[in-house]
Amino acid sequence: MQSDTIIAQPIRLILSDVDGVLTDGSLTIDNSGVESKTFHVRDGTAIKLWQKCGFTFGLLTARNSQIVKLRAAELGIEIVRQGFSEKLSVARDIFAQLRVTAAETCYVGDDLQDLPLLYEVGLPVAVCDAATEVIDSAKWITKATGGRGAVRELIERLLKAKGLWEDCLPPRSIQGMANRD
Repeated sequence: MQSDTIIAQPIRLILSDVDGVLTDGSLTIDNSGVESKTFHVRDGTAIKLWQKCGFTFGLLTARNSQIVKLRAAELGIEIVRQGFSEKLSVARDIFAQLRVTAAETCYVGDDLQDLPLLYEVGLPVAVCDAATEVIDSAKWITKATGGRGAVRELIERLLKAKGLWEDCLPPRSIQGMANRD
């Protein structure tokens, strides 16, 4: 079994599914047809840390949603591909655009349509409440469920394995008074 350091070292790009990974997979649609999703703030904080460290984060989802577009803009995520159930070819286009290889990519998913891309990337990750087949295909499985900090957990693990976690945190003066005497 490879160490986290060896697995994390080449990773430059994280691609993530949305529903079931950044959300709990629930779709709420009111009587007017307005859809809502719930995102965990800690996932957003970690995505910003990943980007601050010079890495790229992207979203790749089978559904189309204005909410996803808004959340991506809020987090400064430039790679957003929606409405693609066949994610592998879209991901390959992203690899070419960013000049990143599949081996330098982590993909986190939760359901069957994620399998072809999980088989392709260097670091396939499943949220712990993913479909059995997705869990079976993953190198890493989060302890957190989708929409409950799984992406935060993944990014922290990657940055710690790369030796960058402390460097990416806000300065101690901003972190608070945790080390007061």
